[in-house]
Amino acid sequence: MATLELVDVHKSFGSTHVIKGMNLLVNDGELVVFVGPSGCGKSTMLRMIAGLENLSSGQIRIGGERIDHEPPANRGIAMVFQSYALYPHKDVRGNLGFALKHAKVPQAKIDERVNIAADILGLDELMERKPRELSGGQRQRVAIGRAIVREPKVFLFDEPLSNLDAALRVHMRVEILKLHQRLKSTLVYVTHDQVEAMTLADRIVVFRAGEVEQIGTPLELYRTPANRFVAGFIGSPAMNFIRAHSDGQSVSVGDAQVCQAASDIGDVTLGVRPEHLTIDPAGAFTGTVQVFEHLGGESFVHLLMSDGQTLVAKLDGEHQFTPGQSCQLGVTPSRCHVFDQQDQRIS
Repeated sequence: MATLELVDVHKSFGSTHVIKGMNLLVNDGELVVFVGPSGCGKSTMLRMIAGLENLSSGQIRIGGERIDHEPPANRGIAMVFQSYALYPHKDVRGNLGFALKHAKVPQAKIDERVNIAADILGLDELMERKPRELSGGQRQRVAIGRAIVREPKVFLFDEPLSNLDAALRVHMRVEILKLHQRLKSTLVYVTHDQVEAMTLADRIVVFRAGEVEQIGTPLELYRTPANRFVAGFIGSPAMNFIRAHSDGQSVSVGDAQVCQAASDIGDVTLGVRPEHLTIDPAGAFTGTVQVFEHLGGESFVHLLMSDGQTLVAKLDGEHQFTPGQSCQLGVTPSRCHVFDQQDQRIS
């Protein structure tokens, strides 16, 4: 396998600048996830790595060698798309080996690689089936197997689970993680689902409007988001953002002091994750329960405060509330995040 390096990559469609100076080094064997809202440029960046889109400027290197002027077939890359794109008239074996056959690889070598991929992905019992006889998860495994048989330097995954139902997505996330651990391959994975990003990635690249907001491990982004956008995008349910005031020493919501602050004085935004709120009769947040969601082992309380702001708290499943009930919540000061008026994290 090999490193993947993006050097000051730009991409424009006419006057629209969609990638604005991307710099990134993906280490050998690393799984990096591009995440961000629709239209942020993550899939365009993946397509440029694959050679399906041209760069406006910059360089792409694999293993230290520049490849952005090479045709897709010569880049040492295999891509798994959102749509399975299997040949309906070929069985699983035929789909797995098609690219190798087209490249005139000897049949014995094709059989060897196909059998290895089938074993890795648990496809041995499905080899004679046509795509119409397969479930969505099985079709996706065939699509992944088709990439494995090519023995690429870098794997690219473009939202491969978005067509699957919720339960199957969870199962396939685990399977992809096991696959990566087994192959120890360099892999770039694109998704708009931050849960996929958190569970799969060695590092996450957060995109917004063609620019990188932050790069880090899942826990780095969760614990120390660079700004309000990253803080709100990483974590489920999303972080609560509350209007607050800083006197340069502490941050207050109304008359309640919540945590210490940096030197900024004036209006700030307090960020608190739902899982860090607790039932506390002396807590800083008081309001009326709007909605209560009981999910068994956990529950969600939606609280309307007197100033019109809302909070969502993630509690254990032992709690029970009814709409209209008064509730008081507290938070440990060290769990708070404070953002300035430019939405940058200051503490």
